[in-house]
Amino acid sequence: MQKFIFAFALASAALFACKDDETIVDEAALAPFRAAVDNKITIKEFLEEGAKIPDALVNLGRMLFYEERLSLDNTISCNTCHDLKNFGVDDEMLSPGVDGKLGDRNSPTVYNASIQFVQFWDGREPTVEAQALGPILNPVEMAMPDAKSVVNKLKGIAGYLSHFQAAFPDEAEPIAWENIGKAIGAFERRLITPTRFHKFLAGDTKALTEEEQRGLKTFIDVGCAVCHQGPGVGGTSIRRLGSAAKPWPTNDLGQGNYRFKVPILLNITETAPYSHNGQIETLEEMVKMMANHQLDRALTALETQSILTFLKTLKGEIPEDFIKKPELPK
Repeated sequence: MQKFIFAFALASAALFACKDDETIVDEAALAPFRAAVDNKITIKEFLEEGAKIPDALVNLGRMLFYEERLSLDNTISCNTCHDLKNFGVDDEMLSPGVDGKLGDRNSPTVYNASIQFVQFWDGREPTVEAQALGPILNPVEMAMPDAKSVVNKLKGIAGYLSHFQAAFPDEAEPIAWENIGKAIGAFERRLITPTRFHKFLAGDTKALTEEEQRGLKTFIDVGCAVCHQGPGVGGTSIRRLGSAAKPWPTNDLGQGNYRFKVPILLNITETAPYSHNGQIETLEEMVKMMANHQLDRALTALETQSILTFLKTLKGEIPEDFIKKPELPK
């Protein structure tokens, strides 16, 4: 992890300073992708932030992420719906929880989730630490009755005490409800997947082909970057889904008045189905619908394919060693 961060930091050291004829996209048009999220500007800062988190806390978070005993019937873990080997999703429109119950919103990827300014589709939690606790008590997800029951359950598994003590050395009662969220969130803060697009932003004009740069230009010119900004190419604002003239086909009001968090687009080619309820099966269909409902624009086939070409550059690499399931206390 440290070697990777150092290498990426070196690649990011230079400013995006190239001649006009070296890139199809104007430098000024790239500014929205460098817009600050929590006062950070690039993927590099998020990598460095994750590296500063104590390993003991991250290791505990990894264990809890895979821990099925955090659910009522010992069958559902965070990884059940956010499969880390599958870019953090389960490919389901709606994820089944305890007893096969289904919620009403699609499970988004946990990769790069900490880059977003708020969590959940309706933005009701501010951080990944706060978000991590929600599904544990959700009656159609992990279905635990209350926080006390979760804490008592972990206290009943003798092997966990030493791991909590290592992660929270200054606390007399380290196995606590808030600490569960802190640990899982710490693990998720290292689930960052830099892409070729970030290398391009950092100054490597060869990181994207000419065709991919044209796709980026189409993405910007069409208006996608108005909402999809920042290092996550999204996750920086809450917007109304569907214009007044072309409402989105949903009965979910989101935060109210059909307002939802704009999702990040990193690894978007790998995380179908799409939209807050998983109703859109293909990325091509999603691109067309977003242009139609959000921008009142019917994309040509060429524009659609051009944008899809750019979106492929947002695919990062799964950190296979980091996400390996650890041995859990018996």
